[in-house]
Amino acid sequence: MRPRFLILDVFTERRFGGNPLAVLPDARGLDASAMQRITREFDFSESTFVLPPESGGDRRVRIFTPGGEVPFAGHPNLGTAAALALIGELGTLDGPTTVRFEQGAGVVPVTVSRRTDGLIDAELVAPAPLALGEPVDPGLVAAAIGLSAAEVALDRHPPRTASVGLAFLVAELVSADALARAKIVPEAMATLVAASGVPYLHLHAAGDGAIDRRTRMFAPQDGVPEDPATGSANAALAALLAATDPRADLELAVAITQGVEMGRPSRLRARVAKRDGIVVETRIGGTSVLVADGVLLLD
Repeated sequence: MRPRFLILDVFTERRFGGNPLAVLPDARGLDASAMQRITREFDFSESTFVLPPESGGDRRVRIFTPGGEVPFAGHPNLGTAAALALIGELGTLDGPTTVRFEQGAGVVPVTVSRRTDGLIDAELVAPAPLALGEPVDPGLVAAAIGLSAAEVALDRHPPRTASVGLAFLVAELVSADALARAKIVPEAMATLVAASGVPYLHLHAAGDGAIDRRTRMFAPQDGVPEDPATGSANAALAALLAATDPRADLELAVAITQGVEMGRPSRLRARVAKRDGIVVETRIGGTSVLVADGVLLLD
């Protein structure tokens, strides 16, 4: 068995930036244990496995991290749609084309379009409404990232879990400098994960110029010491920002950069619609570039 794979960098216009993703566009014949082994071999934050649909979508997509399968993620959906577009499985792409991916969190619509330079832009609609957890002690967050409690900002929102398909503990820091100095303290991080109930810590601070937010995401307990671009986390962040905005009706656009501290700068675009005080839709998008195309030798 020699399944084809593609490697793409997602949320970037240049190779070796953004977040790398391995996509197997035809994963028939692979079981979950094989998918997990392949994911660990690539050693990216996620790999995806495309299968025939089972419940009304266009494809079934399974997403694995080095630590296990997850029900939803941002850059895997966008990168998988871009990969299918690049190998011709989504038609001629004369205009925006939407593909519906079945996964654990629900059906995720992803709209792709081909730019004049050949790169693929993609945007997904998050599969679940915004769900917020109880506030978490900011002192636990500060200890987990080696900062003082005073460097955790509380004016906009306290540290708390937020999800539009996958839950993250979201905390705001007082400055981009504090964000750059954040460094995981393993024992304190384990305590924070136990307190919050999720292994994913997403930090954000104010950006500058055309960037609204700078972010970093850590998940060492899930085999991802730091992620260069996390679409699902930034989608949850944008939804949280809209929810905490005092305006009842809102169309919020958020330009985000992540991965700067890792040397893999990423650009993400989030859009949120809020009606009568309720977040009704969250979108995250970006550009992908193809890095490699090959086969796995499994026989």
